[in-house]
Amino acid sequence: MSVTATGVRLSSTDGISLTALRRYFSVIIPANLIWEFAHMPLYTIWNEGTWGEIVFAAVHCTGGDILIAMSALVLALMMSGRGWPIVASTRRSVTVLTVVFGLGYTLFSEWLNIVIRAAWAYSDLMPIIPVLDAGLSPVLQWIVIPLIAFWWASRPFSGHGNA
Repeated sequence: MSVTATGVRLSSTDGISLTALRRYFSVIIPANLIWEFAHMPLYTIWNEGTWGEIVFAAVHCTGGDILIAMSALVLALMMSGRGWPIVASTRRSVTVLTVVFGLGYTLFSEWLNIVIRAAWAYSDLMPIIPVLDAGLSPVLQWIVIPLIAFWWASRPFSGHGNA
């Protein structure tokens, strides 16, 4: 059955761009892997774990980061993704929603795994955000990396001038 047969007409801004998705994940995946290794000294595993445990933790956490990034993006696209990233207002709303969802899950996960489950712990080197009682590094990770990824994903589309 064709789109016309169902009475649904699609415009060029109804869908989302696979090119943008590919560009987004081409930043998300390596940047999170690098970040995970870079901030590992801020966790106790750096001093208490073996090199194998440290590498496993970084790769395992990167896998979780990819799932968080994917879930947050899909949820944002379902809520307001019509025409992403071609429509400028959609680019902004998807970016904000994705960062908020990713950051929200990260704050929950840090609390759950540090306070409740004691699955991991911060070292004395980790700066703590007082009100949130969360590490600065994972919070920055879920602001900085998605913003760079969205900038890269939207770059070919940002000159379209759609408001």
